Amino acid sequence: MGLDKNKGISCHKVTIYGKKECCLCDQAMDLLEKVNALVPFELEKIDISDNPELLAQFGLKIPVILVDGLQAFKYRINETRLRALLS
Repeated sequence: MGLDKNKGISCHKVTIYGKKECCLCDQAMDLLEKVNALVPFELEKIDISDNPELLAQFGLKIPVILVDGLQAFKYRINETRLRALLS
């Protein structure tokens, strides 16, 4: 968990690995932004397109979503489970 600089409290970090022109990545990002408005967390978006190592690691198995450094979802996000992980 990171530290919320504005409030001085710890918050979760969610990382999404994906790339442009990926409809599942766009859907996942929309859901992450929706949940982030209700349950604030640090959101990091990583485009694998320009990174050969990440491209080899993830390939077409995107989006991959990590919560606090641990893989939580691949392809689609379950909103209920995401909220539980962030609570």
